[in-house]
Amino acid sequence: MTTTPNQAVIVLNRSRRPRLEQGHPWVYSSEIERMEGEAQPGDLVEVRDHKGHYLGTGYWNPASQITVRIVSYQPLEAMDVEWFRGRFRQCAAFRRRFVGEEKSCRVVFGEADFLPGLVVDRFEDVLVVQVLTLGMDRAREQWLQAMIDVFSPRGIYERSDVGVRTLEGLEERTGVLYGECPRFIVIEENGLKIEVDIEGGQKTGYFFDQRENRAAIEQLMTGWGARSGIRLEERETEEGRKLIPVNAKGNPVTFPYWDGATVLECFAHTGSFTLHACRYGAKKVTCLDVSAHAIETARRNVERNGFADRVEFVTADAFEYLRQQVRGREERAARGGNVQGAKIDTSKPLAAEGRTWDVVILDPPAFAKTKRAVPGAIRGYKEINLQAMKLINEGGYLVTASCSYHVRPDLFMETLLEAAADAGKTLRRIVWQGAGKDHPQLGGVEEGHYLKFGIFEVRSRKEL
Repeated sequence: MTTTPNQAVIVLNRSRRPRLEQGHPWVYSSEIERMEGEAQPGDLVEVRDHKGHYLGTGYWNPASQITVRIVSYQPLEAMDVEWFRGRFRQCAAFRRRFVGEEKSCRVVFGEADFLPGLVVDRFEDVLVVQVLTLGMDRAREQWLQAMIDVFSPRGIYERSDVGVRTLEGLEERTGVLYGECPRFIVIEENGLKIEVDIEGGQKTGYFFDQRENRAAIEQLMTGWGARSGIRLEERETEEGRKLIPVNAKGNPVTFPYWDGATVLECFAHTGSFTLHACRYGAKKVTCLDVSAHAIETARRNVERNGFADRVEFVTADAFEYLRQQVRGREERAARGGNVQGAKIDTSKPLAAEGRTWDVVILDPPAFAKTKRAVPGAIRGYKEINLQAMKLINEGGYLVTASCSYHVRPDLFMETLLEAAADAGKTLRRIVWQGAGKDHPQLGGVEEGHYLKFGIFEVRSRKEL
């Protein structure tokens, strides 16, 4: 193996686990035995095992616990413009194959695209960049030029306003890097028009990782009319004999979404699941978020797609809103209001609404940013899912997600099952998956498997 002249060498200790050989691109400070030669923070270094065998080349930052991040498994003298062009062309080819002609998607996903510390989302013809590490920060002139050459954007905007930069000794920064970057951009996803705020929205402005998951709710949105006593009946019409919906009294039903589900979306952000629910035929959607800014964005998105007549907006804390609805149901039960023919006890108060839905969607932000936060996060996930299950109509569906990396998939599933047991429910799994294809995951890199997404049928045990 040819070495790179004047490049420092990191020698790993004998006792480390062979993670690097198994495809993991990080070298922790505890794995390093010594450095041979000299390097400045952010410089490329060679990484060798204790026998001197070459393993890879990465950039070095002694201030970080992740001291080296591998960028190449061949000797590399510099991350120059041409090297970045090659990497970006690979990224573009991957998205063309697996995302198709979608103009808006994640085009660079850090380590999974062999560009650790660099994340790029494309919103139509504008790129939004997050730079998370010192090595990538130092190479900004090189990747910026290569990005312009390969993606030909109208503008490039930086959203490096993330706390993890402090772990690399970097300050947060935002602003235009190139060209024209309008704050609000309308993208298209699964046939829907969605407004993205690249300056004020969360992360880069939008979460592309749920694209396939949002489409997965389509089959949940229709098939509910029979529960309301609506059936199809062949009748004579002006266009001839055809099947039309009629209610229990035999009267024609004119509402076009009579067969649709009632849906509650919590932690709605820009209302993306609400939009998909409406597109797939939902009858009524409650769109909830604690942020007034998020709700206003969701409202504009709903109006833009022509769904305003089927969506109600609620600005509230999701935990408290769910608890309030459950209290309302419990109060009705105490009054006898949930039992047909039972005498109503009007001495019992009835303060809360006590509503229920056919489908409840929970897509919260990460509850655990560190390992230390996991116990609290588990309590939070159990609480919202427990309350949601109590509010789902019999045989309805729970759509739930966790984007907390430190809450592993098996732990999240275990939490859902504990919540179901406490709620007296049985779950039947329909979908269990992660992020979309524009968020690939490297084999052996568990950190990339952060998103857990599931769809479950919810049944009461006493009804089975």
